[in-house]
Amino acid sequence: MKKVFAIVEAGSSSVQGVLAGEALRLAARTEGHDIEIEVRTEQGVLNPLGDDAAGAGTRLLLVADELADDTLAHRADRHMTLEAVLADPAAALVFDGDDEADDPTADQAAPRIVAITSCPTGIAHTFMAAEGLTEGARQLGYPIRVETQGSVGAGTPLTADEIAEADVVMIAADREVDRARFAGKRVFASSTKPAISGGAKLIERALAEAKVQGGEAAASADIKAPTGLKERAGPYKHLMTGVSFMLPFVVAGGLLIAIAFALGGIGANADAAQGTLAHTLFQIGAQGAFALIVPALAGYIAFSIADRPGIAPGMVGGMLAAQIGAGFLGGIAAGFIAGYGVEVLNRLIRLPKNLQGLKPVLILPLLGTLLTGLLMVYAIGTPVAAVLAFLTEWLRSMQGSSALLLGMILGAMSAFDMGGPVNKAAYAFSVGLIASNVYTPMAATMAAGMTPPLAVALATRLFRNRFTLEEREAGGAAAALGLAYITEGAIPFAARDPLRVIPSLMAGSATAGAISMASGVELKVPHGGIFVLPIPGAVTHLATYAIAIVAGTLISAVLVGLLKRPPVTTAAA
Repeated sequence: MKKVFAIVEAGSSSVQGVLAGEALRLAARTEGHDIEIEVRTEQGVLNPLGDDAAGAGTRLLLVADELADDTLAHRADRHMTLEAVLADPAAALVFDGDDEADDPTADQAAPRIVAITSCPTGIAHTFMAAEGLTEGARQLGYPIRVETQGSVGAGTPLTADEIAEADVVMIAADREVDRARFAGKRVFASSTKPAISGGAKLIERALAEAKVQGGEAAASADIKAPTGLKERAGPYKHLMTGVSFMLPFVVAGGLLIAIAFALGGIGANADAAQGTLAHTLFQIGAQGAFALIVPALAGYIAFSIADRPGIAPGMVGGMLAAQIGAGFLGGIAAGFIAGYGVEVLNRLIRLPKNLQGLKPVLILPLLGTLLTGLLMVYAIGTPVAAVLAFLTEWLRSMQGSSALLLGMILGAMSAFDMGGPVNKAAYAFSVGLIASNVYTPMAATMAAGMTPPLAVALATRLFRNRFTLEEREAGGAAAALGLAYITEGAIPFAARDPLRVIPSLMAGSATAGAISMASGVELKVPHGGIFVLPIPGAVTHLATYAIAIVAGTLISAVLVGLLKRPPVTTAAA
C-alpha cells in the first residue's frame, strides 16, 4: 500500500482526536502500513505534516466531523468521521485502488529510534542502560541514537533533526527527564532496569506501546489526554529527581569546605581567619553551595511532579524550610506540597485560550509559591523542624550498639540491590543529613557501597576456581568501580548467583557500615570513593575508615568464595 497521511480535525474534541490518531497508528502498524498523522485541536497541532503530504505516491485521509477547509476536503482521498475511525480504524485505511502492488520498501524500513538514559547520580545505571539499549537495537537490526544524561550533563546530545526523524523516543530513566523537545513524537518511558536487563525486549515494547507526547502549551492548558502528556511517576521517582539535582551542590560544597580546612586548619571558618583564602573557600562552600542544597532538593521534586511551573514554588518552599530549621525533611515536604499543589491548580484553573500562556509563567508560580509558603510557615515547617532536630540530636549522640545497628542497616541496604531503590533510599537519607551537618551516615553508606565490587574482585583472585574466565577478567573492572564508589560494578556477579552472592555482599557491607558508624567517621563529600579520601578534611578518622572498608571487603570476599559453587563445565566428548 502507498504511504498514508492522515489529518484529524478534532476541533473541541481534543481527547477523541488524539485517540483516533493513535488508533490509526496502531491499525497501520498491525497491517504493515506506513502512516503519518497530524492531529488538529483547539490547543494546537500535534505532529504537523510536511509539504510532501498528499503528493505523488501517497494517500490522504481526512478525519473530521465538520469540513471547515474545502480545499483540504478536495485533496483528500477519503473522508471519515471521528466516530467511524474510533469504531473501525483498520477500515479507514482501505482506499480505492489499494489492490495495486505495494511499495516493496515500506515494510522493510527499520524504525528509527532515539533514546535518553539517566539515573539519580548520573553514573553507572545511566551508561549501563545506554549499553543495553544499543545492544538490543543491534540484535533487532534497528538504528538507534542514545543520549546519556550523566553527572556532567548530556553526553552525545540528540539533535533536532534526529528527534524529528525518529519513529519513537525511548526514555530509560530513574529520574524525571525534560520532554519539551519531544512534543508530537511517540514517547515511551521506563526505568533503567529493563533497559539494562533486556534492551531488545524493551525496544519492542516501546514500538508497540509508545504514546504521543503533548507539547508544552498543551501541558499547561486544560487538556487531559491519557495518550499524550507526561506520564505520572511515583513519589520515589520524584524524590530521586530532587536528589539528582541536589548532588552537585553537596559535592561542590563539601569539597570546598574540605579544601578550606586543608589550607587553614580547623579554624578556617573563624572570624580571625577573615580575608584568607581558606576562609573565603569555606564561605563559598558553606554559605553558597550548602545553602542551596535544600532549595534544589525541593525545587526539583516539584519540577518532577509539575514540570517547570513547579520549580519556583518548590525552591521558595525549600528556602523557607532551611530558614525555619526543617532541613532536608522540610525540603522534601515543600517539594511535594509545591509539586502536587501546582498540579492541582493547573487542573482547576480554567482560562480562555488567549490567556493560557499566563498560567505557566505567572499564575501557577504565584499561586503555587503562595500555597507552599503559607503551609510551610504556618503548618508544616515547625513540626518538621522539631522532628529533624530530634533526629539530628539522636544521630549525633549515637554510641555503641545504636550506632552499630544504624551502620549495619545502611550497609545492608547499600548492598541489597546495588544502585536500586533500596540502595538509593539509604543514599538519599545520608546525603540529606549533610545539609544538617550530620556526616556519619554518609561515611557508613559510602564505605558499604564500595565494599561489594571490591569484594567480588578480590574473590575472583582468592577463589579462582569459583568463577568463569569471563568473571575473572571482569574482576579488574569491578575493583576500579569499587574504588570509585560505583556499587553497580558487582551487579554482573550477583545476577548470575543472587541467592548466594547478595547475602554475602550484604554481610560485608553491614560490617563496613557498622565499623564506620561506631567509630564516628564523618564524610563531607557524598561521592568519589577512594579518590576524595586523601583530601584533608573530607573524611575524619581516615585509618579507621580504611579498616572498615578492608574488613567489609574481606568478609564478603570470603563468604562469596565459600558459598558460591564452581562453574559447570561441559565434559569433552
